[in-house]
Amino acid sequence: MLSPKRTKYRKAFKGRIHGVAKGGFTLNFGTYGLKATTADRVTARQIEAARRAVTRHLKRAGRVWIRIFPDVPVSMKPAEVRMGKGKGTPEYWACRVKPGRIMFEIEGVSEELARAAFTLAAAKLPVQTKFISRVV
Repeated sequence: MLSPKRTKYRKAFKGRIHGVAKGGFTLNFGTYGLKATTADRVTARQIEAARRAVTRHLKRAGRVWIRIFPDVPVSMKPAEVRMGKGKGTPEYWACRVKPGRIMFEIEGVSEELARAAFTLAAAKLPVQTKFISRVV
């Protein structure tokens, strides 16, 4: 699974996801892409599950790019622990995804195959998505 090698701070603020993507909203690598239409936190496990679904459906044909990276540590307190006593330990890594962000790209396969693969990937993600293609 994806995670940063090192970070400046071990724990991060929760924050809020406002506005639309100010970068990563155009196809840069592939012919087809999966674009987020809502905002949410996507975990490293969800990214990996979506990647596996895509590569399995494509039967390892074509090329897949992951355009998001989980760089936000999400901390949790253990179950049945009283309030107070500080912040919990980092449990997993997540990526803040804004509307308009392209999350995955595919090249070297037909549009029907790419569309079907991204439908499977979208089922693994917490954000609503849409299929986009490069106008040639």
